[in-house]
Amino acid sequence: MSVDVLAAVRQALPQLSATEARVARVVMDDPARVVDLTITELAAVCDASQATIARFCQGLGFSGYREFRLAVASSTSREQVTRERFELTESEIDPTDTVQEVVAKIAYQETLAIENTAKELDVETLDRVVAAIVTAPRVDLYGAGSSSLTAQDLQQKLSRIGITAFCSVDPHLALASAALQKPGNVAIGVSHSGLTLETNHALAVARAAGATTVAITNFPDSRIAAESDYVLTTQARESLYRSGAMSSRIAQLALVDFLFVRVAQQMYDQMTESLRLTYEAVSSQRLAPERHRNGNGNGNGHGSGGHGSSGDGAGGHGA
Repeated sequence: MSVDVLAAVRQALPQLSATEARVARVVMDDPARVVDLTITELAAVCDASQATIARFCQGLGFSGYREFRLAVASSTSREQVTRERFELTESEIDPTDTVQEVVAKIAYQETLAIENTAKELDVETLDRVVAAIVTAPRVDLYGAGSSSLTAQDLQQKLSRIGITAFCSVDPHLALASAALQKPGNVAIGVSHSGLTLETNHALAVARAAGATTVAITNFPDSRIAAESDYVLTTQARESLYRSGAMSSRIAQLALVDFLFVRVAQQMYDQMTESLRLTYEAVSSQRLAPERHRNGNGNGNGHGSGGHGSSGDGAGGHGA
C-alpha cells in the first residue's frame, strides 16, 4: 500500500470499535514502539486479542499485522527525517518548551501536514473538481469556524480570476443559498472533522437542489464525505493545542492552493485578464511607498523605486 499508514489510522478512528480504537491510539501515541512489538506483545499492551489486532490491520487494507508493521516503520522513518530537519527529538508541544522549541515544533507539524496532504492527494479527483468549477455558472462555499477562513480564501481567489463564487459563513444565508442551487453549479463544504452541523446541512441542501458537491475534510469516511460527489482529503495531525486549528488550517489552505492553481491553468487567458482588471481596480486603495528621509527614493525596505505594500510582487495582487 502507498497510503500513509498513520494518516489512515487517524482517519479510521471515528469508525472503529472501542477495542480497535485502543489499538489505534497506541499506534498513534508511539508508532516507533509498535515497530518493535510482535502481534502478541501489541495485543497485551492494548488489552486486546490477537484477532482484534489482525482485524484492525485488515480494516485498514493490510493483509495482516506483518504488512501493517512494515508500513508503520516506513512512515516513522519519513517523519524522523522531517524532525531532523527541524532539529527535534520530540514533536508534541510541551508547556515547558522554549520559544525556539515551540516555533520549531509548529513548523514541523505544519510542514508534515502539507507534505502528507500533497503525497496522499487523489489528483484524479482534484482534476474532476477543477473541471466542474471551470464550467460552473456559480460556485458556493460553506464552512464554519476556522474552516470558514479556508472557504473565504478560495472564494476570494476564484472571484479574482472571473469565476462567480460566493461564501456564506452565516448558516441561515448558507442554507438559503444552497436551496437555490441548480444543476451545473458547484457547492464546496470545508470541515476538518466532517461533522460540522451547519456545513453538512448546507451541502446536503445544495446536493438535493442539483449542485455538484465537494467536501474538503480530513476524514474521508465522515458525514460530509457521504453528502458529496467528490472528496478532497487533507492529512493533518492536530496536537493538544488544537483550539487554533493550526495544522488542519494549513493543510486546507495548501489543498485550496492546489485546486486554485489547477483551475487557473485551465482558464489561463481569462485569468490573466481578470487579474489585470482586478489589480487595477484595487490599486488606488494602496498607500504610496514611504520615502526614506535621506531622499534616495527607495521604497520601504525595497529596491530603488519601491513597489508598494509588503506582499506585492511584480504585478502583485496581494492586499
